[in-house]
Amino acid sequence: MTDARPTLGDYEHAAEVLTGVLSTTPLVETQALSDVLGAPVFLKLENLQRTGSFKIRGSSYLMSRLTAEERARGVVAASAGNHAQGVALAARELGIHATIFMPLGVPVPKLLATRGYGAEVILQGPTVELPLQLAAEFAKETGAVLVHPFDHIDVITGQGTLGLELFEERPDVDTVLVPIGGGGLIAGVAGAIKAKAAQAGRTVRVIGVQAANSAAYPESLAAGHPSTVATRPTIADGIAVARPGDVPFAMIRDLVDEVVTVSEDDIARALLLLLERAKLVVEPAGAVGVAAILAGKVAPTGPTVVVLSGGNIDPLLMQRVISQGLSASGRYFTVRIPLPDRPGQLARVSELIAEAHANVIEVMHTRHGQGLLISEVILQVSVETRGEEHRAQVLATLEAAGYAPVVVPE
Repeated sequence: MTDARPTLGDYEHAAEVLTGVLSTTPLVETQALSDVLGAPVFLKLENLQRTGSFKIRGSSYLMSRLTAEERARGVVAASAGNHAQGVALAARELGIHATIFMPLGVPVPKLLATRGYGAEVILQGPTVELPLQLAAEFAKETGAVLVHPFDHIDVITGQGTLGLELFEERPDVDTVLVPIGGGGLIAGVAGAIKAKAAQAGRTVRVIGVQAANSAAYPESLAAGHPSTVATRPTIADGIAVARPGDVPFAMIRDLVDEVVTVSEDDIARALLLLLERAKLVVEPAGAVGVAAILAGKVAPTGPTVVVLSGGNIDPLLMQRVISQGLSASGRYFTVRIPLPDRPGQLARVSELIAEAHANVIEVMHTRHGQGLLISEVILQVSVETRGEEHRAQVLATLEAAGYAPVVVPE
């Protein structure tokens, strides 16, 4: 490949090379999201791809192009999750030694999976920043080939095979929603699917989705060049990138029609919907396209495909995200209620909640707390409700009985 960006022929060659390496992931229609959007919505289940994400596409293609001498030197990468697993499995399949630097706080399932694929894992640093630095130094010192997660033309070409699959499965697709971190996936998907659509004499709209707490692309696109932005913590850690990649940025600038952002609550609601309605386990970064539809960020124009880019979610994080999703949907909340310290108050509050047809999940009753009088106690109750209106009804019932419930922020 001599051009600065892949051609349709390059994407098709990558698809041939990766035959037998990748799974052709399902494309399924979702009535729940179709009803929300007002157009047919289909989910591309890359959460069911080998290693649980799309990452194996790019890493496998890059490594397939290494010379025998480069393969003998091994590969090195830095990652806190999906990229590590993709590199580890691809290296094993090609008989290449892989060294992966990961942060000390990496979720245990991702650590065990990366080691299980045969990679040598080195744990260093509180975040992925130090592993990235150490991987680059390791490559210089040992001659190992550094496999970048997104800022490499071969990685982008490999990720673009997903775009070819989408067009083959839904040649009438009008819009594709793709998560954006560094930009490798959407650059490849946009390049491939727009080339296939042009060949068929039509266009496809490609929309990128970022977590609002870590959205480098809107600012960078406005500036006309990759910019480093201040980020805040996000549950979508798989796309938390402070600066776009140079190679994907140029493609995204020219090929992607729009980039939208979604909030943490939007993402949590999306994860909950996918779990309850589609019976799918998806990581927060993989669910941002669904979040964009739920948040009203996408205009309906025709058949729409949402790429669920990964499903590698730590069980403890899933527990917290489900709670956040229930809270954001008005289906779970916690209240603190000051009570006079006399018999029967706990029973009375429980009776009122039952009369409002809500379900008590957890109760904490204490006489200790800042600002409490000797004659007061605090009752903290976690309640399951049917939605925002039902939650308001429960609170109104308590207030009508003379109590002063205060909702505890999640």
